[in-house]
Amino acid sequence: MEARSRSVEDIFEDFKGRRAGIIKALTTDVEDFYSQCDPEKENLCLYGLPSEQWEVNLPVEEVPPELPEPVLGINFARDGMQEKDWLSLVAVHSDTWLLALAFYFGARFGFDKTDRKRLFSMINELPTIFEVVTGGGTKKPVKEKSSVSNNSGNKSKSNSKVRVSETQGRQSKALLQPKDEDEGLEEQDEDEHGETLCGACGENYGTDEFWICCDICEKWFHGKCVKITPARAEHIKQYKCPSCSNKRAR
Repeated sequence: MEARSRSVEDIFEDFKGRRAGIIKALTTDVEDFYSQCDPEKENLCLYGLPSEQWEVNLPVEEVPPELPEPVLGINFARDGMQEKDWLSLVAVHSDTWLLALAFYFGARFGFDKTDRKRLFSMINELPTIFEVVTGGGTKKPVKEKSSVSNNSGNKSKSNSKVRVSETQGRQSKALLQPKDEDEGLEEQDEDEHGETLCGACGENYGTDEFWICCDICEKWFHGKCVKITPARAEHIKQYKCPSCSNKRAR
């Protein structure tokens, strides 16, 4: 990022791009990320790039570095703990790095108290990478509403991950927007799923979007993020997200 004056919005866009890249590394690209973090290599860092891409690389050679650096040596811990714990560790250190970068830019570009507060407020509206990776801070829509039956006398959702109109008779483990139910049911569904976050991109649930739930880790994903269409979902008896599929493959 150039040293000329930048706005709060500029820094936030940089933050969002880097955050998206790291989330991609720790979720949809986790197999590639895992393989690049070879413990036999030297100290490695996970870098999120403003272009929403990521890279695993050696730290910069300058001392002190021009920009705050990510935590060193993530590869050394890869085989010393459970994979989910290792990914969580990388995630929380990545959150710390992104905050350090954002406030470094804020100081460099002369942000005052109001600008810093606004920047942090914008950042704080997004779930942390740690929350996205672990599912922490998310609302599991089906389980939390398991004891509630809807107003049409349909069965409770305790054993179902299906968000499909009963009149459609579908049994896919997919989160679909019902089109033929009455307004009361739609409002109930919005309350149930409004705080759900995609396990891949970390964005909120949208009522016009197709979602699917992993039967292993029970995280919800936008269909587009995991390349699953409604038609394909109807033929999936047990859906496993990319991260869970990669674990099983290894």
